[in-house]
Amino acid sequence: MKMMKPLALGLTAAAFAAQAFAADVTIRLAHLNPEDPFQSHSGAMAAVFKSLVESSSNGAIEVQLFPNGQLGKDDEVIEQVRAGIVESVISSAGGVAAHYPLVGVFDIPFAFPNIGVASRVMTKDSAFGAKFVADMEGATGLKVLGLIDSGGFFAFTNSKQPITSVEDMAGMRIRTMTLPTHEAIISSLGGQPTPLPWAEVYTALQTGVADGQMNPVPIIAFAKFDEVQKYLSITNHVITPYIWTMNADFYAGLSDEHRTLINWASEVATESGRAMSRIIEASENGLPKLAEKMEVNVVPPLEQAKFAEAAQPAVRALIEAQYGAAGLEMLDALLSSIEVEKGAF
Repeated sequence: MKMMKPLALGLTAAAFAAQAFAADVTIRLAHLNPEDPFQSHSGAMAAVFKSLVESSSNGAIEVQLFPNGQLGKDDEVIEQVRAGIVESVISSAGGVAAHYPLVGVFDIPFAFPNIGVASRVMTKDSAFGAKFVADMEGATGLKVLGLIDSGGFFAFTNSKQPITSVEDMAGMRIRTMTLPTHEAIISSLGGQPTPLPWAEVYTALQTGVADGQMNPVPIIAFAKFDEVQKYLSITNHVITPYIWTMNADFYAGLSDEHRTLINWASEVATESGRAMSRIIEASENGLPKLAEKMEVNVVPPLEQAKFAEAAQPAVRALIEAQYGAAGLEMLDALLSSIEVEKGAF
C-alpha cells in the first residue's frame, strides 16, 4: 500500500481531534455525499446507522460522521480504512476500483432490466452478492458491511444538446469516474471520456473542462448540476454499486455483542439508503426539481438498443483484456444472477 501524504494525515488527525469522545468504542464513518439523510442515500445510511448503534449500545459505541468527502478523495479514504486510520467508509465504485478493480463488472451496459432486479442482485445477501463480497474481502482485507446501488440508473447531462441517439454523443467530453469500464462506455459511443474525482466535477462542468457527466438522478439533484448543465437525457444505461466497508481488524476486535449490533444495524441502514434513493427519485427533490431548469428527454427503447449494441461488446472486451478469466467469470456470474432474478417479476 502506498504511503499516505503527510498533509492528508495531518488534515485527518486534525479532523479527528476536533471531535472528542468518551465512549468505549468509536467508529469514524466517512462518505462522499451530504449529511442530510433526505438528500442522499449514503447520508441516510450513515444517520440510521449512527442512531441504531449509539442507542442500542447504550452509549458504549459512538459513531462519528464525516460526510461530503471531508477526509479526502474516495480511494484515499478507503486506503485510510485499510490502514486502520478510519474505521469505516461508504464508497462509490470509482473509489473502490483503485483497490478492487473487479467492481467494474457491474458496468456492463443495459444488463439490468429494471430497478427491482437491480435491488435483488446488488445486495450482499444475494447469491451473486455473496460471491462478489467474499472475493472483494479476500482481495482487499476489508470487511464489507453493505452493497447497494449508487442511487438508481445513470442518466446523461450536458451543456451542448439533448442526447437522443448514439450520434449525439460524437465528440462530447463526458466526465466519468476513474473506472476503465466507464471510459470504455463513453469511447464506444463516440464521446471523449474525461475521468475526474468527484470533488472536481462541478467546477469541470462549470468551466467547460467537461461538456457533461453521467450519474443517477438523486446525485445529479443534490450535486446541483442543474446549475451548470442544460440538458438531461434519461438513458438508464448503467447502474453501479456503493460499497460500505470497515477495517477488518477493528471489526474482529469488537466483542461478539458489538459485532452482532454492527451487523444488523448496517443491514437496516443499507436498506434505509436503498429506500431513500427511490423516495428522492419520486419526490419533488428528484426529476421534477431538475426539470425546472433543465430540458429533459427520455431515450426510447429502440435507441437504447443501439446504445447497448455499441457499448456492451466494448466493456466485455475490456474486462477480458484487463482482468482475464477471473473478470469474465465474475461478469458471467453477474449476468446469470440477473437472468434468474428476472423470473421473480
